This record gives sequence, structure tokens and C-alpha cells, in this order.
Amino acid sequence: MFDSVGWGEILVLIIAGLFILGPERLPEAASWLAKSVKKVRDFATGAREQLREEMGPEFDQLRKPLEDLRGLRNFDPKRVVTQHLFDGDADPLGLKGITNGSNGTNGTNGTTVGQPKAAPEPLKPGERPPIDPDAT
Repeated sequence: MFDSVGWGEILVLIIAGLFILGPERLPEAASWLAKSVKKVRDFATGAREQLREEMGPEFDQLRKPLEDLRGLRNFDPKRVVTQHLFDGDADPLGLKGITNGSNGTNGTNGTTVGQPKAAPEPLKPGERPPIDPDAT
């Protein structure tokens, strides 16, 4: 029930209730709230049990698609598309098995061609960084 509410939010609600209701009425309000939540939970459980008794085995057939829909909460479209396109292959392009006499660094054999790249110049005060339109 309190999956999305953290302890900090609960503490803020208690303090707000203390200021709004006062210390003398806060225990009564908390008791009323607990009883109301229990009643609602009992009504929901009773309705579910009554529906299960009246529908019989069809109730389980109705619950199956609902459980499948509930499973879509953790749906990751990138993972599904990758799995569908590459049939679950972790290395779809086969790049992990390529050695070609290299030491495994970006397909090079460890030799440098030309001078190594210098570090980019730091930005001057007030200068905006370059924008990569493909990354945004």
C-alpha cells in the first residue's frame, strides 16, 4: 500500500496532522483512518470472494489476462525489440570473438598511427560547450 510513499512523506503527514488537528484529536483521527482503511480492505476482499463464488472457474479465466496486463508494468521495449531482432543473442554482430592478432583494444593491434590525440582545450569563461545534435 505504501510502496510509493517513503518514511519522509509519512513523517511530514504526521507533523501536518499534528498542527492541523492538534495533539488531543490526532489519536482519534488516526484510529478513524485505520478503521476506515480496514473496512475498505474488507469490502474489497468480500467483493472478490463473492465474485469468485458466483463465477466459479470462469473467474480464473478472467484473472489470467489481468495478470498478464499487470506483468506489463516492467515492460522494457528496448529489451523486447533487441530480443526479437537478434533472437536473444548477447553478441548479435559477433564482435566478441574477433581477435585478428589484435590485443583487443578497439580493433587495433596496439600500434599508433600518427600522433596521439591531444586532450581537448578547456572552455573559456562564458563559452558554451559544443552541442551534439545526435545525442540530444
